[in-house]
Parts: sequence; C-alpha cells; structure tokens
Amino acid sequence: MWVRQIIMAFIGFSSGAIVAGGLFGFIVSLGVISDFADRTHTASKVLLYEDAVALGGIVGNILYTYRVIVPGISWLLGLFGLLSGIFVGCWAIALTEILNVFPIFTRRINLTKGISYIILGIAMGKGIGSIIYFFFGW
Repeated sequence: MWVRQIIMAFIGFSSGAIVAGGLFGFIVSLGVISDFADRTHTASKVLLYEDAVALGGIVGNILYTYRVIVPGISWLLGLFGLLSGIFVGCWAIALTEILNVFPIFTRRINLTKGISYIILGIAMGKGIGSIIYFFFGW
C-alpha cells in the first residue's frame, strides 16, 4: 500500500515539475523578464529575475499544495493581491504584444482614432469586474 502512495507522489511531483518548468520556460521565451530588465536598465540582473520568478512559483505551489499557514501574515494579503494583479496584467500585455492583437484588430475594423480609449475601457472593465467579483462574489 505504501509503495503505491510513493509512486503516486513521485508521479504527481514529476508532473508538477514538468508543468512548472514549461510555464517558466514560456515566460522566459516570451521575453517578459528581459523586457522588464531592459526597461528598468538592470539588464545585468536578468538571471536573478528569472531565479526569482522560478522561486516564487515553487514557493507558491508548496504553500498552495500543502496548505501551509503562516501565522500573523494576513496583513500581506493586500500586497499579494496587488502583485498578483500586476503579474496578470504583465502577462496580458506580453501576450498582446507578441500576438499583435491590437494592430490586427484596428486594421480590420478601420479604427484610426480612439485606440487609447478602447484600451482604457478594457482595463477599466477588467478592474471593475474584478472588484465586483471579489467583493460581491458574483
């Protein structure tokens, strides 16, 4: 019985490591980290940033998987939410930049003016939708 549990644990750990490695490889291949390092003029620290992203994913998975409770840290939840929102926003911007979604969309509908208002509207809608979801649970 315990051999089966060890095998299942090994398969689960291996699967998680493969998926996490693929995600981190995808982040690096998109150039998100190197682009941020370039914009902040800290290109010499790219390896440190990549290690921080990998370590954050590993620690986050461990905390989530094993339900580790850190006492007295609930005051950091707001900061975690802010940083998570920044992370998701950066992903959205990076994917949009890579896929050239906005230039293709604007060419197809012949939109020449007001692009900044459309992008602002999308961001505001996403923010308001998130607030409604998290405060009211709809």
